[in-house]
Amino acid sequence: MERADIGLIGLAVMGQNLALNMNDHSFKVVVYNRTATTTDKFLNGPAKNTTISGAYSLAELVVTLKKPRIVMLMVKAGAVVDNLIKQLLPHLETGDIIIDGGNSLYKDTQRRTKALSEQGIRFIGTGISGGEAGARFGPSIMPGGNPTAWMEVKPILQAIAAQVDGEPCCQWVGENGAGHYVKMVHNGIEYGDMQLIAEAYHLLREGLKLPVEELSPVFAQWNQGVLESYLIEITSQILKVTVEDGSLLVDKILDTAGQKGTGKWAGIDALDLGVPLTLITEAVFARCLSSLKTERMKSALLLTSDKKTFVGDIKTAIAAIHDALYASKIISYTQGYMLMREAAREYSWNLSYGDIALMWRGGCIIRSQFLNKIKQAFDNKPELESLLLDNFFATEIKKAEAGWRKTVMLGVQLGIPTPAFSSALAFYDGYRSEYLPANLLQAQRDYFGAHTYERVDKPRGQFFHTNWTGQGGQVSSTIYEV
Repeated sequence: MERADIGLIGLAVMGQNLALNMNDHSFKVVVYNRTATTTDKFLNGPAKNTTISGAYSLAELVVTLKKPRIVMLMVKAGAVVDNLIKQLLPHLETGDIIIDGGNSLYKDTQRRTKALSEQGIRFIGTGISGGEAGARFGPSIMPGGNPTAWMEVKPILQAIAAQVDGEPCCQWVGENGAGHYVKMVHNGIEYGDMQLIAEAYHLLREGLKLPVEELSPVFAQWNQGVLESYLIEITSQILKVTVEDGSLLVDKILDTAGQKGTGKWAGIDALDLGVPLTLITEAVFARCLSSLKTERMKSALLLTSDKKTFVGDIKTAIAAIHDALYASKIISYTQGYMLMREAAREYSWNLSYGDIALMWRGGCIIRSQFLNKIKQAFDNKPELESLLLDNFFATEIKKAEAGWRKTVMLGVQLGIPTPAFSSALAFYDGYRSEYLPANLLQAQRDYFGAHTYERVDKPRGQFFHTNWTGQGGQVSSTIYEV
């Protein structure tokens, strides 16, 4: 019996398409799904004329695999993954490999890698981006976990990944939870990009009152320049679709956005690590605010104000919105890379930031030509602290700054919310400020909580406390050394 190269568990759309992708690249795949009828439908449908075979128990799946056995899980993140691993373990041997290809929280991957290593099983947690089409024809794949397993799974994962300029959008990210962490940041940037595009659409549609037929061409034109990306491309396509009365289909869709949690995870981790991930976090909150539809309808009746009408040159305003979108996109990636940098310090990961940009160039949702510039920035300076300290990005954001500010002011004047544009601009102004009013914050903290402070006229590392309510109105200071 010819044994299979890999076993895949979970035949939802992503699992099915990955199995077909592997088959296209001459890997022999055996699949298993908890519901046998799903397996049968797949084998007799999409996989009918392939070499893909089916198993109807975990034991049957494992016994058909080459050694070391490679089993890929494409199931719902969380307890389902843990339960499935528990069921698999009695059938596996030392050196076998489990790949979790779902959207798992990186901390779960950290835990699973360690626990399984102690049992002789090698675990890989890999982020996969690209949706259904990516899974079928080439996604971006971000593997991390047990490094000894990488050479075993590398031929399969790199073969099925998207290819850009002859390079696979799949490289080893790092140990333990590094792969799923990078996927989490990818998804956070995705949240940010989508919110920025939505705000641009809102300003064009409701602020400038562009006719329906002019919306799609604006995004199509933007897709020919520095904003070229998958998300801009599909936005131009979405804005072409009309219904029977000639109105846009998108205007018929209820304005409440869902989320699966990865953007939220990025925001939570940024707070834990002290990284100002303001744009991405605002994008998550914007979705939360959108869900308050009933309350928003009530407040729209109660919290009325005089409606302002745009006055000015339409073409100039559209150009300004373009620049705001571009500048804010730079901020989104800047913050995402800052978060990865801090996580690498925290977890002792050796992340290759240029390779991460390469992995995101094809297959994934945030793919864009913009990522080539990020790769170049880290090629020029591997230890680059921030994209804003790279000459290219510093120059680009300065060129876009005037339009960015005009766009934020336009939103304020017209009463159109721009949380992502605005928070990005606030971050930019804060990041480039030699002075911030945190001295007053620290004085307040010392006043009510004796939290101490450093002084500008003393060496860093010397801490002071003031008796702010001293005798006779006089204050006294005591130096604390650390």
